[in-house]
Amino acid sequence: MIKMKKQIGAVLAFVLSALPFISAAQTNSAPALPAYYRPVRLDPAAYTPAYGVSLFFPENGEAGDRAWSQTKSMLFYSVGAMGVLMMLPQESTGWDNSGGDLLKKWHENVKSGPEWDRNKWGYNYIGHAWVGGVYYQIARKSGYRQWDSFLYSTMMSTFLWEYGIESFAEVPSIQDLVYTPIAGWLYGEWAYQTEFKIRSNGNRVLGSKMLGGVSLLLLDPVDTVGKTVNWITRRDLIKAGYGYFTYMPMETDGQTDHQVYLHVRIPIGPAGPAEKDELTREFNYVEDPVDTGIIGFGAAVGHTAMDRDWNVEDGLYTKLHLGLYFTPRLSTRVTYAFGDLENKATNETEEYENYSCDTQVYLLTRSRLRPYLTGGFGRQVRYEDNDMKTFQWNGGVGAHWQLHRKVALNADWIGFYSPSKNTFDQQFNAGLVYRFGEGERPDG
Repeated sequence: MIKMKKQIGAVLAFVLSALPFISAAQTNSAPALPAYYRPVRLDPAAYTPAYGVSLFFPENGEAGDRAWSQTKSMLFYSVGAMGVLMMLPQESTGWDNSGGDLLKKWHENVKSGPEWDRNKWGYNYIGHAWVGGVYYQIARKSGYRQWDSFLYSTMMSTFLWEYGIESFAEVPSIQDLVYTPIAGWLYGEWAYQTEFKIRSNGNRVLGSKMLGGVSLLLLDPVDTVGKTVNWITRRDLIKAGYGYFTYMPMETDGQTDHQVYLHVRIPIGPAGPAEKDELTREFNYVEDPVDTGIIGFGAAVGHTAMDRDWNVEDGLYTKLHLGLYFTPRLSTRVTYAFGDLENKATNETEEYENYSCDTQVYLLTRSRLRPYLTGGFGRQVRYEDNDMKTFQWNGGVGAHWQLHRKVALNADWIGFYSPSKNTFDQQFNAGLVYRFGEGERPDG
């Protein structure tokens, strides 16, 4: 539990240290850009409904072919990243790199999950946020809205990585399924805005083109690598690189050998000079009703009343949650509570964890003080080895008090019922919620 607290503390420090930069990306006006950056302003009707999706049916000038080309490139890069991670020590990644039948291992991992993983905090909470941001920028730079770009990042992180490549090595992760696209949205939008500031400054950071180049590479490696090659050759040489798999079972002495092949393809473009029109353009959705302001991060303290069948004392815990506040009426979040409880029989400390995915429906939405109903599902875990984990349904009531467009107080009572154990636990929580970007808009 001490190790877990250190990880959580590091995550909190990382989130809090990033707040000024994330907020600045939403509030600062864009700098003057070169002529070939062409802002796109949409008819407000394009935002109706607010959470409409044009990802699969581009209707507002989005470059769907560009997004598809870079999606294929990401498959190739992800396979390369997997190869690197498989070579790292297991204790640093949490991956099972023992080899064996990969298809069988993938099937077993997918069937077993998802579960709360215990990889290193840097890999879980910094690496995944960065990768989520890379996914996000593929769609964002192709002209899609923030909401579409978030959905793209969600699909890539879920199907390409968690239930795709990573499932060859470990069980899909609950927190990664939620954290990667949401944190990727925050980081990706900040990186997107920051890149334009660097490019408007002649690709310089602190007056240095070298620092500028390194910064652009880190902000968006997928886009930067292709542009760099084309810039060096002064040709539109590499349009997209991508890979694909083929599978062929081989029968040898009555044994089936499962062979998986990776094929790599790099199309070569025309020999003419690169068109400026192909350079990244700024898509300025000035009236977009959906941005990072719908993302909320919460921290609370609470008291748990445990079912007597667990034979542990009630106690205090810390609770964190990350969610999407779609409207003043509706939100959804993933929560994680952790603390130390005392065993009544042995007087020894037991590590207590509880995580869940739940949805909130708010009443009195025009008021600053909003009662709400909450419900969802999750697991209680005792001991970090997951030996004692119990599926639970949860439901309760709470109150949300909006102090500021970006800050609110939150308090609730939640009951947790386990059908298999026939137990009923309770949590009483109180804490703060921080909204990113511009926070809650006056018009909801």
